[in-house]
Amino acid sequence: MTRPRILLVPTLTELEWLIKPELEQWAEVASFDLPGVGDEPAAERLDLDAIVGRALAELDRTGWDSCFIVGDSHGIRTAVGAATSWPGDVLGMALGHARLTDRTEGERPPLNKAVWDAMNQLLKNDASGFIRHGLTQLTQGSMGDELARKMTERVPIDAARTAFEEMRSRTGLIEEPLRALAVPLLFAKHEGCIASTEEGWQDAVAAFPAARTVAVPLAPTVSPEFAAALHSFCMEPVRA
Repeated sequence: MTRPRILLVPTLTELEWLIKPELEQWAEVASFDLPGVGDEPAAERLDLDAIVGRALAELDRTGWDSCFIVGDSHGIRTAVGAATSWPGDVLGMALGHARLTDRTEGERPPLNKAVWDAMNQLLKNDASGFIRHGLTQLTQGSMGDELARKMTERVPIDAARTAFEEMRSRTGLIEEPLRALAVPLLFAKHEGCIASTEEGWQDAVAAFPAARTVAVPLAPTVSPEFAAALHSFCMEPVRA
């Protein structure tokens, strides 16, 4: 039986995906760091094009002609950008903290402005503290001390600041490109997330009523329940 192939798209670093070893028990899994993170060469400009380009380079490296693409939080837009640009066959997409835009302003914003403003201020004043403590608070304890330590070691402060500013500048809708892909979808909700709004989740589900949905108690990147939902989602085409 052919093993499903999965590209895990990070917000900053592949370290975020603590469920990767669990997925590797039944799938071929690829992941990567953003440009300028870990051993990755820095981009001339760390913008969405550069980050999507790194995702496409990883797909080229694998030699795959088809796969599932999985993104969480601010990795969603990268995942959708890679899916729309890749010449291979995207078999499905799974999106954690599913939303249609990264707006913090206007009617029914998907992101909590007060929380993201506070995180931005912490990042400016104490970047290492942002990674050690801010991300732990942002994910409501989903990110433990050990993961925070590893991320502090791998993610340079300048890269973290630049990436965060780039993320905050993304306000466009992903609904149209996601709809144009016309692939099976799995949407995951992080129950009680302080950084995402219920309205953002509701709007995503309303826009794509055929999408499978799952609610998980931890951030999807570390959630065994999300890993199980991915197994069911990805294995169905294999069984078919």
